[in-house]
Order: sequence, then C-alpha cells, then structure tokens
Amino acid sequence: MPISPLSPLVALALIGFAGVAAQWTAWRLRLPSILLLLVVGLALGPGFEIIEPRALFGSALDPMISLAVAVILFEGGLTLKLKELGENAAVITRLLTVGVVVTWGLATAAAHLVAGVPIETALVLGAILTVTGPTVIGPLLRQIRPRGPAEPIAKWEGIVVDVVGATLAVLVLHAVVEGAGAGGARHTLSTAALDLGRTALVGTLVGVAGAWILGLALRKHLVPDELESPLSLGFVLLAFAGADSLAHESGLLAVTLMGFILANRSDLSVHHIVEFKENLRVLLISTLFIVLAATVEVDAMLATGWRGVAFVATLILLVRPACVLASTLGTRLPGRERAFLAMLAPRGIVAAAVSSLFAIRLQEVDAPGAELMAPLAFIVIIGTVAFYGLTAGPIARRLGISDPNAQGTLIAGAGPFARELERALRAQAIEVILVDSNRAAVRAASMDGARARRGSILSSSFLEGLQLGGTGRFIGLTANDEVNALAAAHFSSLYGRAAVFQAATAEGAGDEIRKDLRGRVLLGDDHSLASLDVQVRRGATIKATNLTEEFTLEDFSAEHGDDSTPIGVMDDGRLDLFTSDHSPEAGAGTVYLALIQTPPKA
Repeated sequence: MPISPLSPLVALALIGFAGVAAQWTAWRLRLPSILLLLVVGLALGPGFEIIEPRALFGSALDPMISLAVAVILFEGGLTLKLKELGENAAVITRLLTVGVVVTWGLATAAAHLVAGVPIETALVLGAILTVTGPTVIGPLLRQIRPRGPAEPIAKWEGIVVDVVGATLAVLVLHAVVEGAGAGGARHTLSTAALDLGRTALVGTLVGVAGAWILGLALRKHLVPDELESPLSLGFVLLAFAGADSLAHESGLLAVTLMGFILANRSDLSVHHIVEFKENLRVLLISTLFIVLAATVEVDAMLATGWRGVAFVATLILLVRPACVLASTLGTRLPGRERAFLAMLAPRGIVAAAVSSLFAIRLQEVDAPGAELMAPLAFIVIIGTVAFYGLTAGPIARRLGISDPNAQGTLIAGAGPFARELERALRAQAIEVILVDSNRAAVRAASMDGARARRGSILSSSFLEGLQLGGTGRFIGLTANDEVNALAAAHFSSLYGRAAVFQAATAEGAGDEIRKDLRGRVLLGDDHSLASLDVQVRRGATIKATNLTEEFTLEDFSAEHGDDSTPIGVMDDGRLDLFTSDHSPEAGAGTVYLALIQTPPKA
C-alpha cells in the first residue's frame, strides 16, 4: 500500500540515513552493499512510494548524478598506481580494447535476440553494459583480497572501463539518434570519429591541465591543509563540468586522468585527499543507488519476464567469459586468474546513471524499445551484483587465490616478541608477514623460517611491492609508537579499525598521539612492547593449548598461575586477540594462546 510522499527535508534525511544503514547492515551480514542499497531504493521508491526522486530534485537530478559519478571516478583514479601494471599491462590494455569490443558485440546480440530489444536500442544498451565500475569492484576486492595479478587487473579494468564504456555509449547513442539524417551511414561514421577524437582530446587536455594546476597548488603549499580536500573536490567538479560542456562525456576521462596523475607524482602526498574522497564516496554511493533505484518502475522490470532473467544469465555465463578469453589469449596470465576474472563483472553506478539518462534521450526521439533500457539495465545490475557478490569469494577460494576468513597478519616490527608471535601464528596455519627496517632483526626472523621483509612500513613504494592478498589484520610492534600509530591509521582503511592493533606504550609514552589515530591496544595497557620483549629474551614462549570439557581455562590458569599472559583465542580457524577493550571467550573446542613466562609449576 503506497505511503504518502514525505516532505523534502524528511525525504533527504531518510535517503542519507537509509544509505548508511544499508552499508552497515551489508558489512555485518558480509553481503555486497550495493545489493542492499538497491533493495532499499526499490522499497522506498516504487515499493512504498515514499520517495519520488524526480519530484524531489526536479531538473537538478541528472546533473547531480553526473557530478557524483565524477567524484567517484576521481577517487578511483587516485588508487591507480603505475607500479601495479608491470606484466599486467598487456592484459589490462586488451581488456579495455578487445574486451570492450567483444562485450559490446555479444551484449548487443543478447539484448536483441534474448531480451527482444530492437537493434537500435540494443546497440546503446550493449555499449552501456561494457562498464563495471569501482563502486562494485572495489568493495568485492576488499572483501575477497585475492592474491596475485587478479586484484590489480580487476581494479584497473573496473575504473578505466567506466571511461571507455561511457564514451562508447555516447558515440553509439549519437549514431542511433542522428544516423537517420542526411549522409547516411558514412556521415554517421565520420561524425562518430570526430566526436571520439574531440572527447579524447578535451578530456586529456583538461585532465592534464587540472592535475598540473591542482598539483602546483598542493606542492607549493598555496592552500592551507584544512582546505586541500575541499579545494580538490571543487576543482574536480569544475574540471568535469568544463570538459563536459566542451565535449560530451569527456569529463569522465578528465577527472579519472586527474586522479591518476596526482596519485603517481612522487613530489606530492595525496593521502589525506584520498581519505576524504573515500569517505565522500561511501556517502555518494549510498545515496545515489537509493535515488536511482527509487526511479525504476518495478512493473516495467517484471514485464521483461523470463527474457530479463535469460539476458542476465547470458551476460554472466557467455559474454563475460568470452571477453576474458579474447583478452587473455597469448598472455602469460595463469589459468586460475583468468577463471576468476571471467566470473567477475558486476555492473555499478555508471551503468545505472547512464542507462537512466540515455533512456530518456531515446524516448524523446521515439526510438523503438527505449522503454526497455532502464528496466533491463537495473535487472542486470541487481542480477550481476547478487551473483558475483555471493559467488566471487567462494570461487576465489576454490581457485586458491584467496584465503578463507582472511586471517593473514601483517606485523610491523621483527623484535623478539614479534618473532615469537609470528612463530605461534604460523604454527596455527596463519600466514604472517614481518616488516622491519632493521637488517639484523629481519635476518634473524628469516632464519627462523618467517616471511620477513626489510623496509619501512610507512613507505608507500615499499608497501606497493608487498603481496597482501590473504591478509586481514595489522599489528604494530615496532619500538617507535608514532610509527605504529601512523601505520595503524593507514591500514585501518584497508582492514577496518577493528582489525588494526598496536602494542601498548611504556607508561607516559605516546600520550600526545590522538586516540583515533591509534590501533586497538594489544593485550592491554599493562603489557608494553618493551616488557614483552624482555620476557621473550628471558625464555618466555607463546604456548597453544587445546581447551576441552576436561581441561578448561580454569585448569590452565590453575596450572600456570600468574606466569602467563593471554594472547588470543583460535576458534574454527579464526584468531581473536586480547585487547584493552576486548577479552575473547575461551571455551571447549578452542585453542588458547598465552605467553608463558616460566615452565609450569610442579
């Protein structure tokens, strides 16, 4: 039963709250956030008719969507690192060229033959569905954390293909709308070529110029720190609007290129801008998907019937594997990475936004089948996000490129306690990476069989070379509390604040560091790293004890008295560490890890 539409104030507040609540619920349930966002949007919009985006935002809706997409793509460009390419450059290039052409052709054929869309509209829909997008690829990769080349390839494709696919879709739309005019096919082809050249030229020039100007302002410190992030946001919006006014859809190329250039300049630090944009991206994605889903007509989606379902199945089971196969033929990419990429192509915000805008344009010129474009696009988005979101993780684990539970641990520091902790975790089949700038400490750890690397945990170039696939936790165990805190702040964006830890400081040390910049205090405030190192030097070891109904934690405590320090609890392969704010339950069937200071008393 429809509910009366809310006032604009309440509707805006509800969109914001519902978006964040859906993101949080998805995190708790370990589900793709975009899927819940679409469900919430469909419920608030066509389901209960609480929100009517067109009535709420009016003519400003489409420009708002475009600007939000621009910010998301700029943030995506900031994550693209040249060093990630390496041997993956050929595969990424072919996915963005050969793969796009194959996807366009097969998706067009599927839309026409399977979904029953007239060929003119099918050509446009096929071009739109060549995009995937960082809004869906990024969260999935962070959840799966695949090892090897699959992660950088999927990330690069997901970000850059938005630009390529959106540009292709614009050209195809122009050809469909204007193709019937004077000059016929030759005129349309030449016009499309000119449009492509103009889009590429304008987007490149604006992107390079924007990155140079913004980079100059940042490098020369012409802007105070508190205004750098807002200034970059305003500059991105201006660059997008300026480029797009000169050549349609060139703004996407401009902002993505801006982010890429800024991220790869060695004389600039854009970490705080990246952090600001990541937070803004979460809010934008939350609101955008709810708003876009609220504009969809469910009756139109249901009217596609079995054809809509078959169309999605064809894209997943035929089109994507064919795209990856054509793009990887003759390359050295291992078969398991090819298989993983062949099963990862969810559609995201760009497909939703572009299909909604282009459907209106086609309906204005009475293009046959234009009313099918938006419903089919949203069916594809919902179907692919649900399918890949639920299957990508298990497939990656089955292929051996992702670890279940992501229990791998990155430890900064290779001192006595860090090495002892690494040994104990390795004995529990948890992969550990030790990082330390001290050559002797790294050598000692390596001689013990540890996977140790010499370098600074704060060096971005060093971290880019680490293979962090399968890791899901960070522990700062260096002697420098400031280094631990800075590293914890960095890795909280990768693992989440709940999975970032650091050793307690000596009494009075590190008090000037803000609490929100620190990791969770490992073992509690009474166990500083210095005291733990001393204990290990005196012979203390971390012992793993299997607790049973016959031998409980109380029995362990009675046996060892005060000579033990609790470290963590292993339960069904998952490690739960003791911290200043958390004491895990150790019951029958768990493994209790504790630092034993002296041999058990007789």
